[in-house]
Amino acid sequence: MIFDIKEENGGMTAIISGRLDTPAAVKAQQEIIPLLENADKEITLDCEQLEYISSSGLRLFLTIRKESSAKGGKVVIEHINDEIKKVFMMTGFFNLFEIR
Repeated sequence: MIFDIKEENGGMTAIISGRLDTPAAVKAQQEIIPLLENADKEITLDCEQLEYISSSGLRLFLTIRKESSAKGGKVVIEHINDEIKKVFMMTGFFNLFEIR
């Protein structure tokens, strides 16, 4: 799993690739610090290359959303595949995020 984070258009974009399973989510806790520090901006999570997400990965997305909400920012999720979309629908996450 790789989080590639960059600043774009006054916001932050994280390109997430690979499998966001429990071990990867633990590692990613440190990698998302720049997103949490900039949670007052729009954060885009680009999931085009995300193959799998576990409950730990979902919790990571929720952490980003909570911090963003607390700081007046916004989280947008882009390019989720059908499998990830099913997980989001089953867990209610589809209604928590703006998905493009």
